[in-house]
Amino acid sequence: MQIATSGLVLRTVKLGEADQILTILTPDRGVISASARGSLRLKSKLFSGCGLFCYSEFTLTTGRASNFVDAAEVKKAFHGLGRSVEGMALAAYLAEAAATLSPEPPEAAAVLRLVLNCLYMISEKRRPLPLLKSIFEMRAMSLSGYMPRILACDGCGRYDGGDFYLDPAGGTLLCASCAENARHVPNLDPGALYALRHICLAEDAKLFSFNLSEQSTRRLGKVCEQYFLANLDRGLKSLDFLHTVLP
Repeated sequence: MQIATSGLVLRTVKLGEADQILTILTPDRGVISASARGSLRLKSKLFSGCGLFCYSEFTLTTGRASNFVDAAEVKKAFHGLGRSVEGMALAAYLAEAAATLSPEPPEAAAVLRLVLNCLYMISEKRRPLPLLKSIFEMRAMSLSGYMPRILACDGCGRYDGGDFYLDPAGGTLLCASCAENARHVPNLDPGALYALRHICLAEDAKLFSFNLSEQSTRRLGKVCEQYFLANLDRGLKSLDFLHTVLP
């Protein structure tokens, strides 16, 4: 059966001289694998559309055990990603994380939009890379059904004022007083808490529309990464490398 779908190439694996196996995030079928025969040849009609981080319109032949790329037309290529090692490292992390999450429709469409928007922001240098990393991590968790309980303190109901603590395993929020009683050290300052709520709750169009100090960005970054990994329940090789190039 032949189908048409748009998708973002998250991973490529070379086979032989010119073939590739693509991992593609699609809005209507989630994460799929497909064989792109001859796609590494410069004169191949598949060459442009099957590159890493290409968002393309694919025509696929689907079978019981495998899929094959018949055609691939580029819709968006993020050429700016290659301008820095840090940008490429973050893009690789987002791609591996999205492939690991492997969202199913309809969540797949929302995660795809998130990854595409983040790649655009990286490519065009629109937002600081550490902040984009945090936005992706917490938004992806929220879209996947793992949004933390961030509206108020789980102990006393306090909404704001001072530092708070987010439990990376349980996803509960505690004010400084309740955190002290539970023998936890607050990990969110007021700016980081505001940003966390914005990332989880804002509309897509406003997701990236906030500013944050460097200190609050660092605190937010630690919390978002801890929460993401706790719910993903596995490590990522791309994150290990990202830590070597991005503070």
